[in-house]
Amino acid sequence: MSSRSSRRLPYLLTLPTLVLLLAALGYPVAWQLVTSLRRYGLMQQFGAPAPWVGVDNYVALVTDPSLWTVVVRSVVFCVVTALVSVVVGGLIALLMDAVPRWARLVLQVCLLVAWAMPIVAAMTVWVWLVDWRRGVLNWLLVEVGVESAYGHNWLAQPTSFFVIASAIVVWMSVPFIALSVYAGLTQLSPDVLEAAQLDGAGWFRRLRHIVLPLVAPVISIVLLLQLIWDLRVFTQIKILQDAGSVASETDLLGTYVYRLGTGTGDFGTASAVSVLMLVLTIALSWYYVRSLMAQES
Repeated sequence: MSSRSSRRLPYLLTLPTLVLLLAALGYPVAWQLVTSLRRYGLMQQFGAPAPWVGVDNYVALVTDPSLWTVVVRSVVFCVVTALVSVVVGGLIALLMDAVPRWARLVLQVCLLVAWAMPIVAAMTVWVWLVDWRRGVLNWLLVEVGVESAYGHNWLAQPTSFFVIASAIVVWMSVPFIALSVYAGLTQLSPDVLEAAQLDGAGWFRRLRHIVLPLVAPVISIVLLLQLIWDLRVFTQIKILQDAGSVASETDLLGTYVYRLGTGTGDFGTASAVSVLMLVLTIALSWYYVRSLMAQES
């Protein structure tokens, strides 16, 4: 085999996989782009072709103040929940690295059980906990003397709604982050940490100057993934909305797209919002992608 053929062989072997990936990922994106340039209404639900309107859907979105409210709300929500998830998950990873083996196994099993629980099943429990009629949260508050908590609907106000939603998202995200960061901690050389300790470095200085820089690539990856996942969160918000909140005041981008598409049949505008979500995802993750590429180089 010639040297030129041997250089081409890896590309030829990966070509089928690349074609499948482009077909699986490229077709939905292309369909969304085309749909976002058409107008859908009542007639299209009865089979009428959707007229081509160009960028009219995007112009309507840009001039709609309610969209920007949802965008700001979604970005703040995803950034806050992602940062809190990484901090809590990192602390649990440090705890697993410090405790004895039996305690570490108990923590890992608990994390895996929480992570493996289906979202709908977990949300059923959470909705029961915060239910305003028979929820455990209100019952506990009344038992400790907070009489105003009796019959209080925590999902009716946007502030308390998003506090509960953030707690749920963090609870569901921490197991993946904790186990990932702990896997990175197990790769640290004990000799380096022992040498730093002999040189007089305390626990905090070892954490700041040795541990965190060495596990920074792992933290960057999980933070990037968490930002992407939290920006497009849907199931948790939708179930909480159905349990007793005002959708227009608690919509994030995922539920906003659902309400536009499935709720009103405006698939053109819903597709335009989906394209906007893709742009926002790329914008939020671009810095971390560049950092990862620089580390690889």
